[in-house]
Amino acid sequence: MPNIKLPDGNTLTFEKKVTGLKIAEKISKSLSKQALVISVDGNLKDLNFEIENDCSVKIHTSKDKEGIEIIRHDTAHVLAMAVQELFPGTQVTIGPVIDNGFYYDFARDEPFTHDDLQKIEKKMKEIIERDEPTHREIWERDKAIEHFKKAGEIYKAEIIKSIPKEEEVSIYFHGKWHDLCRGPHLLSTGRIGKYFKLTKVAGAYWRGDSNNEMLQRIYGTSWSSQKDLDEYLKRMEEAEKRDHRKLGKEMDLFHFREESPGSVFWHEKGWNLFQKLISFMRSKQDAAGYKEINTPEVLDRTLWEKSGHWEKFGENMYTSTTPDEKIFAIKPMNCPGCVQVFNQGLKSYRDLPLKMSEFGKVHRYEPSGALHGLLRVRAFTQDDAHIFCTEGQITQECLSVTNLILEIYKDLGFENVILKYSDRPNTRVGDDNVWDKSEKALLEAIKASKLEYSINKGEGAFYGPKIEFVLRDAIGRDWQCGTLQVDLNLPGRLGASFIDKDGSKKVPVMLHRALFGSLERFIGILIENYAGKLPFWISPLQTAVIPVSNDFDEYAKKVHKEIKKVGISSEVDLKNHNLNYKIREHSLSKIPILLICGKKEVDTNSVTIRRLDSNKQENMDLKLFLKKYSALNKVPSN
Repeated sequence: MPNIKLPDGNTLTFEKKVTGLKIAEKISKSLSKQALVISVDGNLKDLNFEIENDCSVKIHTSKDKEGIEIIRHDTAHVLAMAVQELFPGTQVTIGPVIDNGFYYDFARDEPFTHDDLQKIEKKMKEIIERDEPTHREIWERDKAIEHFKKAGEIYKAEIIKSIPKEEEVSIYFHGKWHDLCRGPHLLSTGRIGKYFKLTKVAGAYWRGDSNNEMLQRIYGTSWSSQKDLDEYLKRMEEAEKRDHRKLGKEMDLFHFREESPGSVFWHEKGWNLFQKLISFMRSKQDAAGYKEINTPEVLDRTLWEKSGHWEKFGENMYTSTTPDEKIFAIKPMNCPGCVQVFNQGLKSYRDLPLKMSEFGKVHRYEPSGALHGLLRVRAFTQDDAHIFCTEGQITQECLSVTNLILEIYKDLGFENVILKYSDRPNTRVGDDNVWDKSEKALLEAIKASKLEYSINKGEGAFYGPKIEFVLRDAIGRDWQCGTLQVDLNLPGRLGASFIDKDGSKKVPVMLHRALFGSLERFIGILIENYAGKLPFWISPLQTAVIPVSNDFDEYAKKVHKEIKKVGISSEVDLKNHNLNYKIREHSLSKIPILLICGKKEVDTNSVTIRRLDSNKQENMDLKLFLKKYSALNKVPSN
């Protein structure tokens, strides 16, 4: 006689074991029609899962994150069904849910075409129309391996071999078609709906390893209504227009080369933007009491072994063996070097909190298939800082960091910020007692900030829990940027200490903090958020002075010189092109202000202003222009 506790605190009692669907029907007929999946004591289960014991149950619909993810998971399975019906002999590999959609990797000799995607979509709709029933079976491991081998599914057989022996081998059937899957899934294919779209085909190495076979990955998106699907596709169309790689080329900011994959070649304008961001952050950090340092990029292996990075992060590190057979690594993180600076000289409790910032260049190996412009690179600059403090100072320092991060984001136009709290992962260093203290202190700081937050179970760093700061951009996309991590492990591993009030030696707490995370990645996000039309104060090139003809070159040079004197970046265009061509060229480069100089401007010591994305022109006295735009050339909060 299971007692089912519902989220609202009410309890339903059943005389015998009961399914999630029956529980939904008991609550209301409308809920039973909307129900997609259930949580039983926090674990997701199929609607036909039978409950025998007392437990807490939540019923999820398409309005919930869990519900929409189940729709996407089932759509991925239907994609695989459709491909195998249309193209017999194609092997299916893995098909997970991702942000806003799903993908499935296939092994097939012939490449999929755009026309193929349309055929697959049509077949998927047929399968959904057939409303194939779904059920789950648990198979014996050897039977499952042999079954998939006989079916020619060598990738599935390989996956099953790698499943830990204590785990079940779960097989889901949709009609006769079946796949290895943990689930859960919908009751039938008809419950998916037809609000999906296949978006693209890309290459993907088996298990993400470039030494393995190249597979074909079909991406798709799936939603609970046509309205949601249309809005998403519109956002994606807008995102394509905002692609920072395309805009970076148009704006002459940076480029990449095969000789150094994942590393940025910054052009003059792009480097100017990079340095403006650093100057902006440096002024904020100076005001907040940070002391800027710089540490070596190459450090001996022994330091990385002491810190724990060699064991936990070694496969992502670039290493080199010198002629004297010593092994060095290019730093993937700044923290061990920062601890070495802290360790120089005796520290007292009176020195704490001690805040050390560093714009440190780090290198991390990423698979070539994962690289994506500025958003995913192998070499990048972290706007790092490490705060050494006592346990009693953790909460206040975490609050200070949070306020600083939010202030900086607001200055750059990001006011919609989400906090995500991540606690201890399975693979970690340090005692559980230490983790208990770290998690408690960080959670207290989050609650004290009075901001909304979510919890990511088990997603903390290997050395401590963390907060992630997620920005929502102009078209509704989320970007994880800043991080704050409490670390009671690394300082002790690297011998950091301070003298406390009672004269005893204590190990400090270390807070790891990044505002943007990667400057390169943040610049990519900034470009896409503003579609290249950056705020005046942060624009890499703020003005272009354009003479109407060569007769007015000298006046244009004078204007250019006066503009630069007041700290506004400018260039003067003396190229032998007509005026309309120059305007088009500089507009494409997203320069905020074009200043036209002709006879009228010379006679009145003025400039004619043409703003980006406007055909209107305004004549203004040069001195007035300099005064007005000097005022605009400041950080908003200053």
